Amino acid sequence: MSQIRVAVFPGVFDPLTLGHLDIIRRGAALFDRLIVAVANNPAKQSLFSTEERLALVRRAAAGLRNVAVDSYKGLTVQYVARHGASVILRGLRQHSDFQYEYQLALTNRTISGIETVFVAADERVAYISSHLVREVAALGGDVSGLVPKHVRAALRKKLAGPPCRRPIEPPL
Repeated sequence: MSQIRVAVFPGVFDPLTLGHLDIIRRGAALFDRLIVAVANNPAKQSLFSTEERLALVRRAAAGLRNVAVDSYKGLTVQYVARHGASVILRGLRQHSDFQYEYQLALTNRTISGIETVFVAADERVAYISSHLVREVAALGGDVSGLVPKHVRAALRKKLAGPPCRRPIEPPL
């Protein structure tokens, strides 16, 4: 009997984009089990809470039978080891991603022995980043081609509150 291949796709997913969803779908096809691990880093100020991000990812991955969604704090490699996974799955959008991801993969392998598998993003979504989505949505732009419909609705709801008003500084 062959061993089950388990991978973890870690990320902040603030918010989940069509690029993330592309990697999730392709990872689900590559591995017997894929855990999408939503990072909970209290030091980072996220637009969505960890619970909200979990709900958004779970809804997007609901039709994928071998995908689980979870959250974690701390080192990714510790989470991966605790869940019996042997691989970290990462998506690469542009060559500029590679330098950082390569350094991270080598560090993770050195400290834990856990390998990283890179999947090149589909060219139709390779330009999308969560940062870009947040910025466009905050300025009232249309993000329908960047995120799943339920994420777009969550962004509208989250950003519909009263605008943050800063006092105007008088000129010197």
